[in-house]
Amino acid sequence: MSLEDAVGTDKPGTELQTVSDARTMRALAHPVRIALIEALMLGGAMTATEAGERIGESPTTCSFHLRQLAKYGLAEEAGGGRGRARPWRLTGIGLSLAVPEDAESQLAAAAVLSLVRERQLERYRTWRQSMASYPRRWQDAAEDSAYILHLTVEELEQLNKDFAAMLMPLFKERIADPSKRPAGAVPVELLLFSYPIAYPAAGHEEAADDGGTPT
Repeated sequence: MSLEDAVGTDKPGTELQTVSDARTMRALAHPVRIALIEALMLGGAMTATEAGERIGESPTTCSFHLRQLAKYGLAEEAGGGRGRARPWRLTGIGLSLAVPEDAESQLAAAAVLSLVRERQLERYRTWRQSMASYPRRWQDAAEDSAYILHLTVEELEQLNKDFAAMLMPLFKERIADPSKRPAGAVPVELLLFSYPIAYPAAGHEEAADDGGTPT
């Protein structure tokens, strides 16, 4: 989870905030906090009351979890409010997990990603159920495909880098600056999963260094 540093102004940061420590990842692994991050990413600065209306939680609950996100440097007060009317924003345009190899971090990251992916897949299920209500052109423009490619690990790395190089500039520009969004633009979620479905043969350079088994 796609998913920065102008403190004291009404503008958010312009880069993804990287989370790499297990403690922060454990703090993220809460459904209300994930929902708040999504709401602030898509809707910009908002108060706890506004966030609560958006995600279906009470202002008190949202206020508590916003303060927890701030504690870990993931959100901050945007300025210009008082009391419960204080707006909050993300400290970046989204979050990126950089997961160390230790077991604690791996488990913490898995918990966060499980929550994020379940929310995304639920939106996909909603789309499939409601797509007939959308204009025909939007139905045709949406994509629902899967591919199996035979790749080396180097090719897989490059493929993911190429996708990121193509998509990230558009994401950053239009998340950070709503004025860059053309008329008629709506949030479109693009999920990209790429993973091996067979384990590398022993003895190949791409095989696991420790000779372990897949989990």
